[in-house]
Amino acid sequence: MNTDSFWKKRFCVTGGAGFLGSFVVEKLRQRGATDIFVPRKRDYDLVDPQAIRRMLEDARPDIIIHLAAHVGGIGANRMHPAEFFYDNLMMGVQLMHQAWQRGVEKFVAIGTVCAYPKYTPVPFKEDDLWNGYPEETNAPYGLAKKMLLVQAQAYRQQYGFNAIYLLPVNLYGPRDNFDLETSHVIPALIRKCIEAQEQGLPEVVVWGDGSPTREFLYVEDAAEGIVLATEKYNGPEPVNLGSGMEIRIRDLAEMIRRLTGFKGRLVWDTSRPNGQPRRALDTTRAERYFGFKAQTPFEEGLRRTIAWYRENRQAARGVASA
Repeated sequence: MNTDSFWKKRFCVTGGAGFLGSFVVEKLRQRGATDIFVPRKRDYDLVDPQAIRRMLEDARPDIIIHLAAHVGGIGANRMHPAEFFYDNLMMGVQLMHQAWQRGVEKFVAIGTVCAYPKYTPVPFKEDDLWNGYPEETNAPYGLAKKMLLVQAQAYRQQYGFNAIYLLPVNLYGPRDNFDLETSHVIPALIRKCIEAQEQGLPEVVVWGDGSPTREFLYVEDAAEGIVLATEKYNGPEPVNLGSGMEIRIRDLAEMIRRLTGFKGRLVWDTSRPNGQPRRALDTTRAERYFGFKAQTPFEEGLRRTIAWYRENRQAARGVASA
């Protein structure tokens, strides 16, 4: 396909006003895309099939990148497992079905690392996705998003529908959600350390015992991977998007403490859950299929995230991920 003609197509980016979505929209514009429809939740509640129908009539997309999700950290997942399951399942399944009915050319479904089994061998390979049940604290969310892979493959098999499925690891970066009730570990630790520093507090409490490992992908790198796959990948297999770097939560917390300048101590609340024991992805498929390799060194990404939070404190505290 001619690259210039590809970027002239009509794009619909659900969740395009949110954390990851805002960077995806920027990347599309940088490539030359000008017809980009970003539905807002206040106008289109994508859990409602009628709202999906309205949105598709208004957007008339050639390509849908489905980023919209009801997301949160361990605490939010434990408090709202039913909502996380229902909302994510209904949004994805109905949107893909109606996209197929309307003859949309391509559907880019974004899954989650939470879909992997709890004890997946590290690094996680896409072929291991079905070898067990996900970690309990976020299984409802992970399984709801995993159904998009089943649907994508089924619709490709029966209808020839070009739906692809990407599995990003935990994201971080500027514009993240810093609400302590719903945020993930990096923004939560950044906010806690900065506020403790300002208030002269002697300690910051961190959930769990610090032993689990995680892999983190800078949000701008994730957006680049998604846009590359949108342009170049048209296969049935799920594809991981990651950085290839695994770090213990204890080491992560110490790094954030150092980079924020907090001089107090970290206290580990072992009554709180650890989540999945280890989490790191095999990223060879993304590089092989569409040439994606993360570019941002982890400490540099953390510095940018901390700087952004310091400059956008008031706005950042109340932001919820789209």
